[in-house]
Amino acid sequence: MSGSEPVRVRRVYDPPEDGDGTRVLVDRLWPRGVSRERAAIDVWLKDVTPSDELRSWYHQDRSGARHDTFVDRYRTELDDPAHTEAVDRLAGIVREGGPVTLITAVKDVADSHVPVLVDHLRHVMKRT
Repeated sequence: MSGSEPVRVRRVYDPPEDGDGTRVLVDRLWPRGVSRERAAIDVWLKDVTPSDELRSWYHQDRSGARHDTFVDRYRTELDDPAHTEAVDRLAGIVREGGPVTLITAVKDVADSHVPVLVDHLRHVMKRT
């Protein structure tokens, strides 16, 4: 990704903005209570998200004690064949130019999968 940082992150519950560019939903489940029209999602990449097993394991303990292990396990998942095609597709969307906004429904974005995904995407973009 360039120095102008073409990827930003927003919650699906916030109204779309003109500067969002391509809006990519990066959650495995569709956000509750949000219509497809209101969400204004251009692409839904379920396979860039943590597996159901990892997501369930992480959410069993809300204390945050599992965060570092979650990050390590999710990074490993992002490199496996089940995820790489979707990650490559996301990288292609970013390379096409124009802003890209990753959309999520999580309440605490900082403690979610999204920062890990953004960091992984940066590394993917550097090596290709």
